[in-house]
Amino acid sequence: MGASTVRPAPAGTSAPAPASTQKPSQASSGSAAAPEASESAAFAPAGAQSSPVSGFNGNRRVPTAVNEPVKSYAPGSAERAALKQRLREMAGERADIPLIIGGKEVRTGDLAQSVMPHNHQHVLADYHRAKGSNIDDAVEAARAASREWASWAWEDRAAVFLKAAELLTTSWRATLNAATMLGQSKTAFQAEIDAACELIDFWRFNPYYAQQLYDQQPLSDHSMWNQLDYRPLEGFVYAVTPFNFTSIAGNLPTAPALMGNTVIWKPASSAMLSGYYIMRLLEEAGLPPGVINFVPGDAATISDKLLGHKHLAGVHFTGSTGVFNSMWRTIGASMSKYRSYPRIVGETGGKDFIVAHASADPVALSVAIARGGFEYQGQKCSAASRIYVPESIWPEVRDRTVAIMDELKMGDPADFRNFMGAVIDKRAFDKIGEYVSHGRDNAQIIAGGGVHGDEGYFVEPTLVETHDPSYKLLCEEIFGPVVTAHVYPDAKWEETLATVDQTSPYALTGAIFARDRAAVRTASVALRNAAGNFYINDKPTGAVVGQQPFGGARGSGTNDKAGSILNLVRWVSARTIKETFSPPLDYRYPFMAEE
Repeated sequence: MGASTVRPAPAGTSAPAPASTQKPSQASSGSAAAPEASESAAFAPAGAQSSPVSGFNGNRRVPTAVNEPVKSYAPGSAERAALKQRLREMAGERADIPLIIGGKEVRTGDLAQSVMPHNHQHVLADYHRAKGSNIDDAVEAARAASREWASWAWEDRAAVFLKAAELLTTSWRATLNAATMLGQSKTAFQAEIDAACELIDFWRFNPYYAQQLYDQQPLSDHSMWNQLDYRPLEGFVYAVTPFNFTSIAGNLPTAPALMGNTVIWKPASSAMLSGYYIMRLLEEAGLPPGVINFVPGDAATISDKLLGHKHLAGVHFTGSTGVFNSMWRTIGASMSKYRSYPRIVGETGGKDFIVAHASADPVALSVAIARGGFEYQGQKCSAASRIYVPESIWPEVRDRTVAIMDELKMGDPADFRNFMGAVIDKRAFDKIGEYVSHGRDNAQIIAGGGVHGDEGYFVEPTLVETHDPSYKLLCEEIFGPVVTAHVYPDAKWEETLATVDQTSPYALTGAIFARDRAAVRTASVALRNAAGNFYINDKPTGAVVGQQPFGGARGSGTNDKAGSILNLVRWVSARTIKETFSPPLDYRYPFMAEE
């Protein structure tokens, strides 16, 4: 296709010499001549200091965290023009993505491709996959960097991510949004609220919450000074990130790093381009070498190495429940190997619901179904995939929802008229197609149902109706634009709430729609444990950092609430310090004196 090979650079800046034009050395190419193992010094940060820089007296405060405004990308706007230009540029590039270990680019020669989901013959990038020796090097690089990074004042660590947030707000915004649109088939709006706004919010609010955590100190009096030292974990954190949110790919390695940990990051193979841009952005923000090590490759190969490593200190994961369960089993079977009990933090699957009362507003409910179920092709872990609607309002809700679906355009996200893009890859396409076929054969497809995979992995928004509350499509996670409706008798409101609570093993997000306040109260109590993020008269998607901390329980994860102080607590190991100003000089206590 005549595509050029480039090293990504932010829009509006001068690009460095293309990385791909630099001939890899034997030591970094992963060739047979390269050593199979390296000393930790090979990936040690250059110019590392032996102690933190002092010379500042005062209690520094991070800037007050404020949510990043969402840009409109309306016709004629500057942000629309910049994004369109960046999309054109990047569509004509073929990036060469190396591993980044200890700040050094490593090319193994074991290549895989990143393609556009909506045009799967178009290759966006070639990325190098890690070999066993590269994973060992990443561990050593993380350990070498930890000695310096953990000694930094927390405000200096925070400054790196605050700068990253500002770079993303300005010169990197179009680049990361375009990478997300091209590589993950998100529309301009979906990319903006994810790759720009949410990631900026993570990098601003996490330092704000870290400041709150560090401010929590124990009581002291005139005779003693009690302190809490919030130490980073002893070892490395393994961050495994998903394809569906660029912001999560940025947050999972950086939240532990903010708290002084060093990280080995395995990005999703189907979101490699945006992951690489995040890594380059962090480097521009001043992240020291080795603090975060970018290690693409086969998930099983990397996990087999890292999950059994004695220096594993924690896992920060977002992905499928099956994979997370497997990781947990591996860690449980390896407990005798570790120096410390690893912290395991994970957000996994969901079978997210909308349940409507007879008093619900049919217009608002229909919009919530369409937006909550079909935005980003239903590939949000919070996406609505099962709905429960009373008989009295179902005909209106159904007809309004179908009317909206008829207007939804699907295609290349570079065409801003489209509401939907393609699903992420062929595996997802085939799986979703099987569920659509099952709905056609065993229930009733009200609208949609088409799958088109010749050029891109396109699945039409699909609405299925069933009278069986235990039907397969109401119970199993689909992760695609398929919403299944169960229509229930109005008089069975409380029975339906019990069904909603018991149908799925997951408990991530859910929503209720009702204008009757008593119905709201009843549902809130009945569904208290059915969702970690619970919405009243709103769709179950769109959690905002600082406003709706995100996470679920049951089969949906450990509910450590990304983007909150609760998550940051998992990445520290507190040390209590007591200093006595005037220690006792006599072992005897007053009660020991003679009568």
